[in-house]
Amino acid sequence: MNEKSTKTTHPIIFGCALLFGLIFLGFFIYKGLRTFSDKDRVVTVKGLAEMNMKATASTISLDFSFSGDDLQSLLKQTENKKNAIVSYLKNNGCAENSITIKNVDVYDRQAYYEYEWSDGKRVLVKVDRYTISQGLSISITDVETTEDKASKIKLDLVSNQLTSNIHTNYVFPELNSIKPQLIAESTKNARTAGEQFANDSKAKLGKIKTASQGQITIVGRYYYDDEAGSDTPDEPYIQKARVVSTIVFFLE
Repeated sequence: MNEKSTKTTHPIIFGCALLFGLIFLGFFIYKGLRTFSDKDRVVTVKGLAEMNMKATASTISLDFSFSGDDLQSLLKQTENKKNAIVSYLKNNGCAENSITIKNVDVYDRQAYYEYEWSDGKRVLVKVDRYTISQGLSISITDVETTEDKASKIKLDLVSNQLTSNIHTNYVFPELNSIKPQLIAESTKNARTAGEQFANDSKAKLGKIKTASQGQITIVGRYYYDDEAGSDTPDEPYIQKARVVSTIVFFLE
């Protein structure tokens, strides 16, 4: 009786094992085929990140020039005008250590006459042999007041017959200092867009397949970007850094 029961049990166990084995095999084949098919289900999205950068420093630059044939006289005029401008700046609140005086630049044409075209003919005309240029710069700690100060200086110098060319310069943070934050923000925004697309498609957003970081661009008063939109900063001491990352996600 026991020997007969044993002979009957072995085929049953073998059959159950085979059945479970086929079930597991079918399951893994199904998962494999589904994974293979999911590789073709992707979504490509873009993530935009923007950040305003405020200038860390600024300068007001002044330069003027004289031209003539008497070098010593020109040098004296240049020195007198430089001293008058420096005196004005100090009297109007500019600290001495904020004023930088650049070297005098002397250009010598080494000739008093040059040929020019007039009525279709080359004619010899008298020109000034020497041109003397002098420049100064003023460091400004409060970058937001730079433009107003430059305008006032320009008007005051004109009123005092000390007319000079005046322009402003700003120093902004290095892009590398904000790059990680920009990239993280653009990736986050791309994932948000991908999740919205996945939800609308009744799917689930998977892992990143590929990612491409766009070039960081600067928009503002001194730069222009076709994709900047209407919110470009008007203030010269503010620039906007922006980056667009393109990311391909798997859809599950």
